[in-house]
Amino acid sequence: MESPRSAGSAPRILPLEAGDHWWCACGLSDHQPMCDGAHKGTGHGPVKFKLDEPKTVALCLCKRTATPPFCDGSHARLQG
Repeated sequence: MESPRSAGSAPRILPLEAGDHWWCACGLSDHQPMCDGAHKGTGHGPVKFKLDEPKTVALCLCKRTATPPFCDGSHARLQG
């Protein structure tokens, strides 16, 4: 399985509604940071996450976070 493709060098800050969401883990989605099904055949499926209330979140675009789907600052080490 290949490494996921980076979709950006900084997190995407988004206000999201409460409920289920699907984060793109492969980096191929045209709707970053959310999954659009482009992962099929890559071995990288989306990551489901649930918010109990509306919240503004920082979602990872570099796809190297240790806390998917949330940014942990890994993008800073990649730019090094």
